[in-house]
Amino acid sequence: MKTGDSGENFALVVGATGISGRALCRELAERGWRVAGLSRRAPAAPLDGVETVRADLTDVESVRSALAGLDLTHVFFTAWSRMATEAENILVNSAMVRHVLDVTGPSGHVRHVALVTGLKHYLGPFEAYATGETRDTPFHEEEPRLPAPNFYYAQEDELWKAAERYRFTWSVHRSHTIIGHAVGNAMNMGTTLAVQAALCRAEGRPFVFPGNEVQWNGVTDMTDAGLLARQMIWAATTGDLPSQAYNTANGDLFRWRWMWPRIAELLDVEPEGYLARPRPLEEQMSGAADTWRRLAEREHLAEPDITRVASWWHTDSDLNRPIECFTDMTRSRSAGFTDYVHTLSSFANLFDTLRRDRVIPS
Repeated sequence: MKTGDSGENFALVVGATGISGRALCRELAERGWRVAGLSRRAPAAPLDGVETVRADLTDVESVRSALAGLDLTHVFFTAWSRMATEAENILVNSAMVRHVLDVTGPSGHVRHVALVTGLKHYLGPFEAYATGETRDTPFHEEEPRLPAPNFYYAQEDELWKAAERYRFTWSVHRSHTIIGHAVGNAMNMGTTLAVQAALCRAEGRPFVFPGNEVQWNGVTDMTDAGLLARQMIWAATTGDLPSQAYNTANGDLFRWRWMWPRIAELLDVEPEGYLARPRPLEEQMSGAADTWRRLAEREHLAEPDITRVASWWHTDSDLNRPIECFTDMTRSRSAGFTDYVHTLSSFANLFDTLRRDRVIPS
């Protein structure tokens, strides 16, 4: 049996209710791992084979109490907390990583820690998202950090310090926009677009692309949550890998001018592409909360609170970047991770799941 696929491994998934954490919990459980899923709140639908652990990551004593008695071998950190400024992001999110590793590391049993970050490593923080100095596409892992404060860098610093102190290997996984299922997630383009389409269909209006001309015409890629999970497990269980960062994307490239009508077809709405100026979702969907609540009641949907299923601000940010964004996957491909996901199929599978779970109408 391959190392990492046996029951002797006990994984902590931090951020288990999020898009990447949820997919990772499922993947680990299916492989026979013992899994503890840590989150601040209880999951809406607990996953089979996953022990639920609740803690406030900003409080080290809360983390210590929650993890007492768990003999963990692997830690997968997929959580973050959005704050008002990047200075606050750095303070809070680095502390969250530090607290978990200072509680789990001293046992000496943790063999590997994997951290999920993203393309803000190359684009800069939300406060100056892709507007200041950025790296050229495709993004390469070995490029130096940008000369700007960034909570991803602070999280990496905490990881490296803990790895040296507690003697575990590590990996960082820089995903692009993640396609996956998790209600209540702060960054969820797939579900956001599905909710946009449901509202457009209910009101008889077109499905309008919210982004700018650069994103409409430029090359991009995305990351399936399942692929991210499989890359994290691969990095954690392949013994001869160095501790390093990996870009994480599906492997295909597309332009939104090609993808948008195909997503519209999957969601049964009439597409309308970029026309003259960006039309952000925060503008298009202003006042949509009451409409969604009525739609949810009429269609017996699972979540009537639109803020739990749509993150207009995040999709607007991604689709209004002033540069095209895609990543180089040579590092992980050369090391043996050759998984691939067709992005349109990833969207299609997500939309089927959302219909099945009554997140959007059938």
